Amino acid sequence: MRVDLFDFDLDKDLIAKEPARPRDHSRLLDLSDGKQIIDRHFYDLPQVLQKGDLLVFNDTKVIPARLYGAHNNALVEVTLYHPETGLTWWSFIKNSKRLSENDEITFYTSEISVESSSFKARVLKKDETDGVLLEFLCAVDSLSEYLQKYGAMPLPPYIKRDKPLKGLWNPYNDKEDYQTVYAKHEGAVAAPTAGLHFTQNVIDALDQKGIERVFLTLHVGAGTFLPVKTENTEDHKMHAEYGVITPDAASAINQAKAEGRRIIAVGTTSVRLLESAADDKGIVHPFQGETNIFITPGYKFKVIDMIITNFHLPKSTLFMLICAIAGTDLMKQAYAHAIEKKYRFYSYGDSSILKCVNKI
Repeated sequence: MRVDLFDFDLDKDLIAKEPARPRDHSRLLDLSDGKQIIDRHFYDLPQVLQKGDLLVFNDTKVIPARLYGAHNNALVEVTLYHPETGLTWWSFIKNSKRLSENDEITFYTSEISVESSSFKARVLKKDETDGVLLEFLCAVDSLSEYLQKYGAMPLPPYIKRDKPLKGLWNPYNDKEDYQTVYAKHEGAVAAPTAGLHFTQNVIDALDQKGIERVFLTLHVGAGTFLPVKTENTEDHKMHAEYGVITPDAASAINQAKAEGRRIIAVGTTSVRLLESAADDKGIVHPFQGETNIFITPGYKFKVIDMIITNFHLPKSTLFMLICAIAGTDLMKQAYAHAIEKKYRFYSYGDSSILKCVNKI
């Protein structure tokens, strides 16, 4: 399938640099009937859903996986995206051409200089597709503490933030903003952004209406932001991500499905893990492992009835996935409407709810 089928023009002014405040005051494009476009706000979600609906959330927690470092006179920006072992991580590195195997990188912050830093990593391997494999030079049980101290939230590349400089005031609160209110299990290096709109007020309103919820975990990787650079989707390589669906969660999903209740995925990450864990009859099985599922139009979904999701990049795997869910023509119409109405796009942007029209 040609990648340019999923291209569209977007004014950069529509790319959100921070979330709506409060979060649930973001806009919600309602396509829940699969036909009519209705403009709402996210706090209207309980009105859109029905008693007995089951929301499937991804409760992964984002770690501060962006690091700023130096090797000799070269400054580098490191984004961790996938652990190989306890101390080795695959990463994408800006200015990686200045690095060779066995080079050491010393990390710094606006408060901790390169000269006084004790946090270092060594380059183990460089790969054109997978990036750079780093080995951190510290004890395994110290790595999380170092990341909290030296790391920044791994915002996608279209959200610009200044590099750490001494005395620089940062007006943004990304460590709180780029995390869902229900985040629990550390391991993601990108937020499951569909969940960023939920507040306790919305959750309480969903409870009052009798809308149920269940949690799975998919540790989202930074590869989710990579554009598809091949001409055909068949030539694109998806990076693997680690996920867990517990027996209790699988049972709750299967019971709701058997009772004819709607399964509504909160985000593309929930969809991909559900589809990875489901058999050909749509039964979800407990899951623990990696998935690199790549869903494009023509795919028949086995589990979901609807999805809540943000507005995605042109020619991205995420836009392809929602085209597979709701139909490419309809999604292009919906995105044209959102652009005309000046919806806010991407990770900190507005939301939509879509009906799945391609099911087994």
